[in-house]
Amino acid sequence: MRQAEFDDRGSRVRWTETPGAEPARVYVHGLGAASAVYHAHVAARPELAGRRSLFVDLPGHGVSDRPEHFGYTLEEHADALAAALDAAAVSGAELVAHSMGGSVAIVLARRRPDLVARLVLTEANLDASPPPAAGSSGIAAYTEEEFLDGGYARVLDRVGPLWAATMRLADPRALHRSAVALRCGSDPVMREILTGLDRVDRVYLQGELTGPLEGADALERAGVRVVTVQGAGHNVMFDNPDAFVEAVAAGA
Repeated sequence: MRQAEFDDRGSRVRWTETPGAEPARVYVHGLGAASAVYHAHVAARPELAGRRSLFVDLPGHGVSDRPEHFGYTLEEHADALAAALDAAAVSGAELVAHSMGGSVAIVLARRRPDLVARLVLTEANLDASPPPAAGSSGIAAYTEEEFLDGGYARVLDRVGPLWAATMRLADPRALHRSAVALRCGSDPVMREILTGLDRVDRVYLQGELTGPLEGADALERAGVRVVTVQGAGHNVMFDNPDAFVEAVAAGA
């Protein structure tokens, strides 16, 4: 396991990695998740093996530190991810990022274009104030105090055993602040940033069971390849790993 400081108080973001050829693939998890849990099984597939792979846990999640003073905005998460990549001597990486992690990856590509050459976004949040069905909605519906005082436990009961398995590894305060920040979005908003990243190879994976991606035609016109993955919902890498691997490997 490796680590890097991401603030001025010694807080550390942590990741594991496997050796291999450059450019590196950097796997980034979603809200209340952990990178290795969601991505190690696909990174080990023969089609993707052989590349250096980093599995980074964002602040407040998994094995990374969870400082109370941290804001957990998309920009702050992106800067923490940048600290990890700088410490790992990574540049021009391929970011394979899920849900909130996709939003963070988009923001990172704008703030640190030297770090990102390709984005594979799995059902990334592109807009502020997503629909009520979005996972962040049930968390952000609480105030921070309410979430810490019983809301976290109620959410864990509601989300089902798969998501709860990793959500319980996230700090409740960090989880709530991350959800609120995700619903606020970045400035400019993630969709606008993504369409403007014309020097970055961009792929967006949408699960068929989630429904059509809003604004897909406009994304395609901006050079984003939108792929609908059959038989998959939000967790495409679990629901249809063969299609997921095929989409990632297409840029190898």
